[in-house]
Amino acid sequence: MPNYRRMRVFGGTWFFTVNLHDRNSDLLIRHIAELRRVVHHVKQRHPFEINAWVILPDHMHCVWTLPVADCDYSGRWREIKKTFTKSLSGVPDQVWQKRFWEHCIRDETDYEAHLNYVYINPVKHGWVNKVSDWPYSSFHRDVKRGLYSVDWAGDKNDFIAGER
Repeated sequence: MPNYRRMRVFGGTWFFTVNLHDRNSDLLIRHIAELRRVVHHVKQRHPFEINAWVILPDHMHCVWTLPVADCDYSGRWREIKKTFTKSLSGVPDQVWQKRFWEHCIRDETDYEAHLNYVYINPVKHGWVNKVSDWPYSSFHRDVKRGLYSVDWAGDKNDFIAGER
């Protein structure tokens, strides 16, 4: 097995994609309350800022910023995955894909592009027609903060038309 190395940036802002082992599962939204509880618990013990997060049935995307003197996002993901899995009964041993995708945010343009990617994802995958229709997203928090308008990105037809 190759020696896998992750970038270390203290206080970095990171984009992540984390997938379930079974990409046809709805486990994440079926157990959304438990997932939220686990993230809250890990966040209390190992602080990080949630810049954006969307939970889909079989995977999730998020952007986090770590504290200035910290670069251990892998430890946080290990705790989230392990604690969530242990909290469930009657699920297979292999709930998660072994790894996750991470990307260190480089600048404001990169940051904005990744937040937009997080928020458009439920529309992209066909779960809803509008970003605001997906309940498992920090998009609603960012609308309340005035960072996005409730009708940001239009509807599914606008999104599809924009890709042509």
